[in-house]
Amino acid sequence: MVSRRSWILLLTLSALWGSSYLFIKLALEDDVGPAVIVSVRTALAALVLLPLAARSGALGGLRANVMPVLLLAVVQMGGPLLLIAAGEQHISSSLTGILVATAPIFTFLLAFAQEGQERASGLSLGGVAIGIGGVALLLGLDSSGGAALAGGLMVIAASFGYAIGGWVVKRQVRDVQPVAVVGATAAVAALLTAPAALLSLPSHAPGFEAISSLLVLGVLCTGAAFVIFYSLVSSDGPARASLVGYIAPGFSVVYGVTLLSESFTLMTAAGLVAITGGSWLAAEGRWPWQPRPAPARVELPAARSELPADRAAVVEPAG
Repeated sequence: MVSRRSWILLLTLSALWGSSYLFIKLALEDDVGPAVIVSVRTALAALVLLPLAARSGALGGLRANVMPVLLLAVVQMGGPLLLIAAGEQHISSSLTGILVATAPIFTFLLAFAQEGQERASGLSLGGVAIGIGGVALLLGLDSSGGAALAGGLMVIAASFGYAIGGWVVKRQVRDVQPVAVVGATAAVAALLTAPAALLSLPSHAPGFEAISSLLVLGVLCTGAAFVIFYSLVSSDGPARASLVGYIAPGFSVVYGVTLLSESFTLMTAAGLVAITGGSWLAAEGRWPWQPRPAPARVELPAARSELPADRAAVVEPAG
């Protein structure tokens, strides 16, 4: 049974990650470019996470994971966050939050493509079809013009990057605590995007709203959010913590509609249900009311990564 504390943490995390797209939109509206947004928010996140990792003595494990951290900085953090911010220049924040929820579908497809890695159930395959149908519905009928379609495809590509990042963490990251990996990845992403950020600085000083948005994005939506996430993983397990990926899109829609006056049509609602529902079925292979089967006991090599082995270790609906 989920404790009250766990529900509070889960809803808080969903509210934070769901608000990322709102704050990205606010920064973009003040002529802050995607590279600036990503470089600043990842630098702030690193400033939050690396001291926590140092305090717990977790930084030593990074020495054996230099190459995976560099790869994750590109495919799971810097690249996807740039694509999301660039895509959101052309689509609404609420649509962005919905499309990011396709990440579990790509995770399933990557596992399915590797022979012997995963046995696909009919529900899982059906979930993929439903999720793809939701994407087609939103991009084909609920977007306006080629720019919006391109923006949506950028966000879809970011979700694919998150799925690749999950594959990297599961197979290459070893003997290191999650807070150290995320902190180091954020620091590297900040450095990699810094040159582009310097070249795209706005022609005027950002206003209070834009500066506040960047601070919230970095400190709360990225840094503090990952602390909450891994606290949930520790107390309730990665499967339950991964529920945030299905709740956060609802928050992004609420924020976009109520605070930015974005439209919410029947097509949007149908796409939201299809993508989140399809992602659930693809990832879980069961209906939400069915109990999760007990995992088979597997002997693992000693001293593997302390990161959870399933997709929840790398859930990143942080926009």
